[in-house]
Parts: sequence; C-alpha cells; structure tokens
Amino acid sequence: MIKNSNINSNSRLDDPILQEIESNKVEIGKHASWSVSSAKPGSGVEQLRDNNLDTFWQSDAQQPHHITIQFPKKCYIENLLIHCDYKLDESYTPSKISIKAGTILHDLQEIILTELEEPSGWINIPLNFNNNSLKANLLQISILSNLKNGRDSHIRQIKVYGKKISIENYTQYPKFNSPEVSMYQTLR
Repeated sequence: MIKNSNINSNSRLDDPILQEIESNKVEIGKHASWSVSSAKPGSGVEQLRDNNLDTFWQSDAQQPHHITIQFPKKCYIENLLIHCDYKLDESYTPSKISIKAGTILHDLQEIILTELEEPSGWINIPLNFNNNSLKANLLQISILSNLKNGRDSHIRQIKVYGKKISIENYTQYPKFNSPEVSMYQTLR
C-alpha cells in the first residue's frame, strides 16, 4: 500500500496532464463495467463517464462511497485520473481516497491510500509499481471522507489508462519506416 502518492492535479479536458497521458497511453475504462455504491437520481455512472466537467456523480448514502470498475479480463492499468473541483463542490469534495485492486470483490487489496487537500482538477494516480503496470480485473475507488466533514461526494470524471500496445511491441519485431523497406511490408 502506498500512502500519499505523488499526485498531480489540473483542470479541463484539454489540460497538459491529460494530453501527456493520452499521448502514450490508451483510455481502457470504456471496456469496463462501472457501478457505484449509491447515486442521486440524474447523477450516476453516466455523468461520471460523459466527458463533461459540468456534470458529476453524487453519492446518496453513508460513507464510505465506492466506485467499482470491472474489466472482462485482466488488464494492465497504468494511471487512474479523477477530476474533482473544490471551488464548485466544497464539502462534497473527497479528502481521503483508497484504491483497491484484485480479481473479484472478495480478494481486493488496498494499493493506495491518499489524502487530498482542496483538489481542483485532474488528480493523476500512477498505478505502475517498480516499472510494472498493475494487472487486475477489478478496481475499487473508496471515498473514506470528504472535506469539511461532508456526507455525500461529487466526482466529476474518472478515466482509467493502460499501455498503448502496437504489434511491434507485442511481437518484439522492429518497426521499419524507411521507403526502401516499407515497399516490402505488405503482400499483394
């Protein structure tokens, strides 16, 4: 378990943190099944994944609140990005978050426990340890407490990123880019 990981935050969907990660990683959250422990009507999983920073998921129960992300098979997970906005959400803003990973709900292991101080923007949580990506079927984000002792939570967006894998990386063959060699790379 890592406590108080080195996290960066920034806002907007076109910000430098997001652009840097998207340049060499791929968003794999779209392949997962998402569920939340509770939600207010009109503020559920759809708003969490709609790429709109004006909408948000709002919990509707006692803490801890959980967001569960389940992939159909084990995936290599590199980064988790969470968007929060203290200026807009105040006491609804999470202050303590736990990230758990595993293959099913019953074998989850806490891998990161972090505290946030008035987060505003994208929070980048790296999930590669010792240069190895996290390999898991299931991720669970637990909101343990909010700022100003708030009960319900707002999270505006969550994105999950994995490695971009090209055929060259997978097969370990070199990539030939010269014109002389490229004319032989396909069959007619």
